Amino acid sequence: MTEEFRAAFQRVLDTAASQAPGFHEAVHDVFRLSSDVPREELAIALEALTPVLSDVEPYAGVASDLSVLAGALVESGAPAGQVGLEVLRQLGSYGQAAAAFMHAWEKTGGGPLPSPNDVGETDEKRVEEVLGDNAPLATVGWWTSLRYGLAAKAMLGDSGVRSAVRADPGAMDQLGQLVQALSTRLSEFVEVRELLRMSEVSRILVLDRASWRGFRVRFDGVSDNFQLHTLLADALIGKEGYRLPGTRPDPRWVAASMDAAVDPLADVVRGEWDLVGGDGTWIGNEACPGDIPLVDNERVLVLEPQSLLHSWRAGRRHPHITGALAVLEELHPDEAAAWWARMHPAGSVRHPQAPPIELDDTGSHRRPPRHFGVAAHFAEVDSGPMSASFSALDPELDTPGPGLAPSFEDVTINPDPASAPDQPLAPPASPAPEEEPDEPDDFAVPAMWAAPSAPSAPAGQGFDDLFDSSLDEPAWRDPRPLPESEAETEPWLRSEPEPRPEPVDDGLPPGARLLPPMPPGVSDSSTWAPGWKWPMRPPER
Repeated sequence: MTEEFRAAFQRVLDTAASQAPGFHEAVHDVFRLSSDVPREELAIALEALTPVLSDVEPYAGVASDLSVLAGALVESGAPAGQVGLEVLRQLGSYGQAAAAFMHAWEKTGGGPLPSPNDVGETDEKRVEEVLGDNAPLATVGWWTSLRYGLAAKAMLGDSGVRSAVRADPGAMDQLGQLVQALSTRLSEFVEVRELLRMSEVSRILVLDRASWRGFRVRFDGVSDNFQLHTLLADALIGKEGYRLPGTRPDPRWVAASMDAAVDPLADVVRGEWDLVGGDGTWIGNEACPGDIPLVDNERVLVLEPQSLLHSWRAGRRHPHITGALAVLEELHPDEAAAWWARMHPAGSVRHPQAPPIELDDTGSHRRPPRHFGVAAHFAEVDSGPMSASFSALDPELDTPGPGLAPSFEDVTINPDPASAPDQPLAPPASPAPEEEPDEPDDFAVPAMWAAPSAPSAPAGQGFDDLFDSSLDEPAWRDPRPLPESEAETEPWLRSEPEPRPEPVDDGLPPGARLLPPMPPGVSDSSTWAPGWKWPMRPPER
């Protein structure tokens, strides 16, 4: 079976590069055979696909179909590697063309946009009024948009791709703007936007008001602060964690925030804190980690006592992505005190819906009534604002800058949570105000842009060590060796990549759980483009 898969995949590469008529048959053979070959074989195939995908970028139908095929193989269990970044780069090019098509459509009367699979010559003539000679490219960009969106969703489900995207803020910002624009008209891009937001942040500094202690934590696969809140409570509260005061979360809530299905008998999570930014802004659970503000180049989250009891549904917004969180280090008391000196006063930030604090007849604070309420779990949040192509996957990616925490290989953990101080530190002085970061500009389609080029992508590179980094200063406590049992159950804490599950044989074709079949008239046609665009016709049968 492996040899048959290799032969079919080689036919895909050969027919794509030469634009030969046997392309679609070879693609379907690869779909059919991919579920019966080892994951390592799929990884080799994807590595070989990267330079071909880059070379055929000017041929929009071929490139977008190869992107969907690559996404299906990733969804089947293969690591995305370099091909994942190539798909996102091409989405940036063709996505810009698709956004220009949308812009021109609105300028010429608006109304319902044509389905990307049905766009034709009449539609191109309409946008030509605004775009001129760029109208053909814009129309092709709109025609390929759905397939690139489907492929991008699969690629952003890979933690290595998310790490590489996070390492290139300029490219991520530009891609985020394009995806935001496309998501207003194509629902397929709503999830792409959310996955890009998931890629924004992997480390934060957490300060606990009740104990006046601080921790640097690292996480992955966390889409919103509902999930982050649950994982933080599990990592920090009680003797099983770092002895923060509070009630430990139900293990079933934690499992549902990591990799398990929601237990219907434990599907409502009770919150433990109010989540407030280090600049004194309300954050809450409905936001995502990317909304946690920067303070001195570090994202700071303050865990405040609840001013309003709140609860939400257990689970993950993207169930196919595993969530994980680990404490990298606990701050030395002196460093923690320095951070607290810059924070807002206790009690100055409360839940927006919390009742006002009232005074009784003696002038003392009267405790307001507290209310339970199921939060609007998984509420949508606006995405933030790609200036350059993503850099190649590199072992040094995701290396922390000044003031950021180390990677898991350099984890420094409180050697014994039981030794944590029982008494809180004295409150520090009043904080100094922080300036809020500038808001990104709204998306605007550029007036002119060139046809996408196809530069050769670097050969596939290893990305097993994406999280490698080193400490600039030694931590204040000696590192605690990772117990063997924990290393076995938490492979994401090790330097080796987490093994992916073998493909599930559920009777569906590879990729069917995420990626639908090729659009009719595309992969079943050797033209790889609308008939009005390319002169070549399929051979007579």
